Amino acid sequence: MTIPNFITIFRFLLVPAVIWALVTDNKEWALVCFVVAGLSDGIDGFIARHFNQRSELGAYLDPMADKLLLVSVFVVLGYMGELPLWLVIAAVSRDALIVAAVLLSNLMGNPVAMKPLFVSKANTAVQIVLAIVVLAELAFNTMFGPARVLLVFTSALLTVASAAAYLVQWLRHMGRYEQAGS
Repeated sequence: MTIPNFITIFRFLLVPAVIWALVTDNKEWALVCFVVAGLSDGIDGFIARHFNQRSELGAYLDPMADKLLLVSVFVVLGYMGELPLWLVIAAVSRDALIVAAVLLSNLMGNPVAMKPLFVSKANTAVQIVLAIVVLAELAFNTMFGPARVLLVFTSALLTVASAAAYLVQWLRHMGRYEQAGS
């Protein structure tokens, strides 16, 4: 266990705190916990890279914690009517399809290393900014004008582009496997 792994576990623990704060109408705490989780992600990455504390466990835990937080917040904000349900469904479906593809590859004896693509990192960044904007609007009872709408549509486009890019990457991987097996 490394320091970054402990920080990542702390981020896992922040997920129910953010959700609890949202559903109990404590929007300020939801925003604070979400921002703290985001900062902790940057801190654990910095420590892992700069102090040689990378670990195989961390390589799995870190993206899981990030996705759990983001998906949970998106689902609750969708349920609250703060994000369009079609966007929530698209974002969650993309993540579910990626997990299903990785699991299927493993079951078929052809594990695929799904490395984050640039479009996926951009998608995650936009989703995080969108979540922060919505949480800040709720916490401060304000509106950021067209920023939310722009972020919603940018997130939607990047979600589709990211899903397509991963699908192409996965199909190529599986195609090479099928050809090798012939």
